[in-house]
Amino acid sequence: MINDIQKDAEERMAKSVAALVEAFKRVRTGRANPNIFDSIMVNYYGSPTPLAQVANIIVEDGRTLGINPWEKNLVPEIEKAIMKSDLGLNPNTSGDTIRVHMPALTEETRQQFIKQARAEAEKGRVSVRNIRRDANASLKDLLKEKAISEDEERGAEDQIQKLTDKFIGQVDSLLADKEKDLMQV
Repeated sequence: MINDIQKDAEERMAKSVAALVEAFKRVRTGRANPNIFDSIMVNYYGSPTPLAQVANIIVEDGRTLGINPWEKNLVPEIEKAIMKSDLGLNPNTSGDTIRVHMPALTEETRQQFIKQARAEAEKGRVSVRNIRRDANASLKDLLKEKAISEDEERGAEDQIQKLTDKFIGQVDSLLADKEKDLMQV
């Protein structure tokens, strides 16, 4: 029972860290990265479809992304979706290729993106702590039911705290890497 609770907590904490990694991919840096389009949905024959499923996205150079739609009639839809997104990017179309130039980040925009990254990291930390709380509550329930002893409960809580510390350390490490990435000129 205790092992199941610990294993479940560890799996859920790992998912929280994975969600943070995905959130960090959407925080724009000065370099071209196709992952910033992961959240963009394109109207494809009446249904919202992820951009990556209707077009090929390539890095043309350090600051330019090229989008090659699989169907020519999607070009205006893709442009509209990019402009509607909160990424602040302006697509340029030449023929059936859409080019998106990533503007250089100013000090002010870098600070905004760092704030955004820190907010995402804090959400990750809160998520990990909530999982710890749930696991500890499950242990307390087992103790009330007399399924485990107080010593077993204390030992299990210590293990869950170690897991929590490990995953919060991963969140902090990811945040430090993202901040370093954002501050690179």
